[in-house]
Amino acid sequence: MPEFLHRIIPVTPFQQNCSLLVCNATKKAALVDPGGEPDKLLMLLKSLGADLEKIFLTHGHLDHVGAAKTLSEQMDVPIEGPHIADKFWLDGLPEYAEMMQFPKTDAFVPTRWLEEGDTLSFGDVTLEVLHCPGHTPGHLVFYHQVQQIAFVGDVIFQGSIGRTDFPQGNHGELISSIKNKLFPLGDEVAFVPGHGPMSTLGNEKRYNPFLQ
Repeated sequence: MPEFLHRIIPVTPFQQNCSLLVCNATKKAALVDPGGEPDKLLMLLKSLGADLEKIFLTHGHLDHVGAAKTLSEQMDVPIEGPHIADKFWLDGLPEYAEMMQFPKTDAFVPTRWLEEGDTLSFGDVTLEVLHCPGHTPGHLVFYHQVQQIAFVGDVIFQGSIGRTDFPQGNHGELISSIKNKLFPLGDEVAFVPGHGPMSTLGNEKRYNPFLQ
């Protein structure tokens, strides 16, 4: 039996993939990148009989973090991630929200900044943390070895890769993150991207036009 179940909930006008992870043994849950629509996320938690324990953030962009502070305060749970190099994105959330016509979003500091080699836990489940800069300087990926699944934010997508035209984006770093951090995890590893359908690393290695 898998250690945890996961559900993908697209949120915000950008249809950002928030992931709800629920430990099968304990029913403790984590939300990865709750970008918005907190009520929708809480409703799914309740329907699964899950108890939110933590919030994990891959990077600091508004559509990935917009509901994190609200949920953290409402449910009294910690926020872990991203890497401190994305602090400037979190500091600028009020301006970005106004600019993008998102609901009012306050700046915040996570409970814990994360680095390469750290681990995340919820219930009896442990995820590995990889620092994969390029889309943003502090972008992280969360990997579960047993279930062969990675939560990759906006590093890689089915048939595409993350944008690098934002402040402190770096195309060379992004390609290096994909080829030197993600591909070595193995072709069979499935990933949940920040937008769009899931894929596998092997599929993208073979067919993604941006990686040939």
